[in-house]
Amino acid sequence: MGDANSITTKPSIYVACLAAYNSGYLHGAWIDAGQDEQAIRAEITAMLNCSPIAGAEEYAIHDYEGFESLRISEYEGVASVVRKAAFITEHGALGAAVAEHFGGDMDEAEEALADRYHGQYASLADYVQELTEDTITIPESLRHYIDWEAMARDAEMGGDVFTIQTAHDEVHIFSGH
Repeated sequence: MGDANSITTKPSIYVACLAAYNSGYLHGAWIDAGQDEQAIRAEITAMLNCSPIAGAEEYAIHDYEGFESLRISEYEGVASVVRKAAFITEHGALGAAVAEHFGGDMDEAEEALADRYHGQYASLADYVQELTEDTITIPESLRHYIDWEAMARDAEMGGDVFTIQTAHDEVHIFSGH
């Protein structure tokens, strides 16, 4: 998957005129979702004004790209599209995976990345080991008895942390609630 913050395509949406669609015509436009709400609404209005059906007013999002794994619904609000596009542009695939983890709840995703992100590790066990060694002194005679994998499993199962894996040996660690 590569760099967790890289995105392959700029976020954009294909907005279709529903009056044309319901009359058997395909009429719509690809719109850059990285713009502000007003600019997107202006492009939607321009597309509707060019519709083969006079007086067309309704539209739907029939396709999208550049949002990584994050879904955009057919009737997603423009404000939501703009917010998701900005988040994906800033945080890439990791941002999309975090938002998906929270079921598309952007408030939760933003809060998790801003306040609960602990970084990228090869595994959760590596994080648990580093955290433990940074916070307590482990006697050398006990080091060989510590099961970092079990501690990592317990931390995740107990809700202390959650992880987002973006590639092999690329796990992002977040505090649980």
